Amino acid sequence: MVETKTLSPRAATGIPGLDDVLAGGLTRRHVFLLEGEPGSGKTTIALQFLLEGAAKGERTLYVTMSETEAELREGAAARGWDLPPSIQILELVPPEALLDADQRQTLIHASELELGESMERLVKEVERIKPDRIALDSLSELRLLAQSSLRYRRQVLTLKHYFASLGATVLMLDDLTTDTWDRTVHSVAHGVVHLEQLAPAYGAERRRLRVLKYRGTAFRGGFHDFVISAEGVRVFPRLVAIEHKTRFPRDELKSGNPPLDQLLGGGVEAGSSTLVIGPAGTGKSLLALTFVAAAVARGEKAAIFAFDEEIGLLFKRMKAFGIDLEALRKRGDVFVEQVDAAELSPGEFSHRVRAAIDEQGIKTVVIDSLTGYEAAMPEERALVLHLHEVLLYLNRQGVATFVTVAQHGLFGSMQSPVEITYLADTVILLRYFEADGDVRRAMSVVKKRTGAHESTIREYRIADDGLQLGEPLRNLQGVLRGNPLYTGAQTALFDGNRA
Repeated sequence: MVETKTLSPRAATGIPGLDDVLAGGLTRRHVFLLEGEPGSGKTTIALQFLLEGAAKGERTLYVTMSETEAELREGAAARGWDLPPSIQILELVPPEALLDADQRQTLIHASELELGESMERLVKEVERIKPDRIALDSLSELRLLAQSSLRYRRQVLTLKHYFASLGATVLMLDDLTTDTWDRTVHSVAHGVVHLEQLAPAYGAERRRLRVLKYRGTAFRGGFHDFVISAEGVRVFPRLVAIEHKTRFPRDELKSGNPPLDQLLGGGVEAGSSTLVIGPAGTGKSLLALTFVAAAVARGEKAAIFAFDEEIGLLFKRMKAFGIDLEALRKRGDVFVEQVDAAELSPGEFSHRVRAAIDEQGIKTVVIDSLTGYEAAMPEERALVLHLHEVLLYLNRQGVATFVTVAQHGLFGSMQSPVEITYLADTVILLRYFEADGDVRRAMSVVKKRTGAHESTIREYRIADDGLQLGEPLRNLQGVLRGNPLYTGAQTALFDGNRA
């Protein structure tokens, strides 16, 4: 009695994140199109698709019309992949007779012989192996052999029906190197995945993919960032915050600094976002990390994503204020990651934030700063959308989030690199002002959705033990206009204040 192999309804790609985008993988016994310009990762995805099938005991076939088998195996070995015997490779190269000048004839065009012989070899190999998964690389070569759009379409339809009769799941690759974007296969294929490679003005290339079509499947639409690393392709599905709602107590979180908590009306609420905005040197990072130290003191974990500052320098600076981040990191209480904006895509950053929350149970997150985060974004409009989803996701997980923004300039009228104050639940404004020949600092809370707060403006200074806040200033004018001016008496200020 012959044992019948039972396959799952969908063929998982084995690519982290891609199966999530595809709602579980590729529907079996159908033809799919994977298209993208050269270098976008098509071959790597196809090999991972076949490796996943081989790991599950399926028979697989890689049909190459562009690369040789040696080149494919060399590329796989560079990623540490040893292609098993269950992955068969078929080279459809031009017959030697067509390359021999003495064998040329004129009654039939060479491409007709080449196409016919190539398809005949393909059918024989498929009949012999009876593969469950097939990767065909690439349709561009098939299009050149067909020479006409009609003949090309008929050949693709023939292959589709032939593969369907065998029950194989097929991934056809197209490198889009023709002069016109032929949509023939789009209408024939059961699903279409489009790959893009973007080259920013500075930094590494950015790659993203989008599912253009998937019949009968509610796939995850939109663009999804992905990277090609030494281990292969990794996809970062677009974050949709509404899918991650949880229940949590909306406790009031203290900073451990009573005057600061008083200014905030008691503290900040769990599941809310706070924007700390001000020019360089006003202590934005220190204010945010004050809440990190308070979270650790409560027995919670925190995460810091530093875009602007080298971690070693950040540790040294904060230790001078009594916050030993390095020790907290070694203990596992604080997760600290240096983020290189030039090498990171927005989707990968969202994935890292989500992974930190899901895997480590973090309840306080600091993004320092939005200025560096903006550098990782190709467009400002996309920045607001990405940040909106990240903040909303963190809020729905009960996380207290602190985002710092460095404004352009130091004095006078100042502007933010991007307008995101409407996204934050609380906005803390830091400013410089002049009094009696001294440069001083002022702090105010201009917005708080989750409760009442002081409407006053307080002077503060950065001392050895952190932030020191003074009494409310009643004679300071022009802070919100970006041009603070103190007109009161010296007694209302810190005595002998030197920042």
